[in-house]
Amino acid sequence: MLVNRVGDFGLALGVMAVYVQFGSVDYATVFALAPSAQGESFLFLGLQVPALTRICLLLFVGAVGKSAQLGLHTWLPDAMEGPTPVSARIHAATMVTAGVFLIARCSPLFEYAPTALTVVTIMGAMTAFMAATTGLLQNDLKRVIAYSTCSQLGYMVFACGVSAYSVGVFHLANHAFFKALLFLTAGAVIHAVNNEQDMRRMGGLVRVLPFTYAMMFIGSLSLMGFPFLTGFYSKDVILEMAYSSYSVAGHFAHALGTIAAFFTAFYSMRLLYLTFLSEPMGYRPVIEGAHESPLNMTLPLGLLSIGSIFVGYVSRD
Repeated sequence: MLVNRVGDFGLALGVMAVYVQFGSVDYATVFALAPSAQGESFLFLGLQVPALTRICLLLFVGAVGKSAQLGLHTWLPDAMEGPTPVSARIHAATMVTAGVFLIARCSPLFEYAPTALTVVTIMGAMTAFMAATTGLLQNDLKRVIAYSTCSQLGYMVFACGVSAYSVGVFHLANHAFFKALLFLTAGAVIHAVNNEQDMRRMGGLVRVLPFTYAMMFIGSLSLMGFPFLTGFYSKDVILEMAYSSYSVAGHFAHALGTIAAFFTAFYSMRLLYLTFLSEPMGYRPVIEGAHESPLNMTLPLGLLSIGSIFVGYVSRD
């Protein structure tokens, strides 16, 4: 709650600044007036700041809080205490993607504030890299997936930072499918092994949970951008757009994004290995008592796996 209040404070200041500058908070009005505000500056904390740069940076503070970018990201792994279906919901579709959507929705303002776009690009790239490196070292099943969300949000943000808003939103939509699939399979695993979340106490579950393993394998492949699955179509384009922006910030984002993609593949494989493929490491009664989830839990997994395979291909154009 406290971390999100910091982001909300920035967002509130941003909305107030928009009202002070344009006399309205209606999107159409503000976007129509944006070019006229291009040369104007504003006294902020004793500094003359370009008006649109200030507005965009304040709006971005809201996005940093809500979309868990570097600095205000700590609430995201801590939110893993909640029920897994709730995690799947907020991580895939509703909450953490709101910041990325805000940046994309306000793109006509950001296009007139190149300094703000540079900040957005660098923050997104650093978040993608930081969260991927942190995900390598987590032992809690859900925390690994939480940090992967944080990392993918970094990709979406730096895509918006290099003015590829449509690609950022495309990745947002694609990410919803495989991230919901990963969280719900994690929930099925935790349900099967008597609410154990530590991967070091699992192992050997592929024999007792073959369907859940198949679903998590599909979700992981899509997350790491395996060719021709959903994640591949947006993730690759984001890296291409960053490289072809021919700016220092764009090349910085491309370099960190590429390294983060490698780490993503690594921690996804580590998660699959420790949970399903290694020798059983948990308590014998727990492993023996593990069972596949009932139909009302496995049916959504099947539907999401179809989305994780085909949605990127169908909507790539």
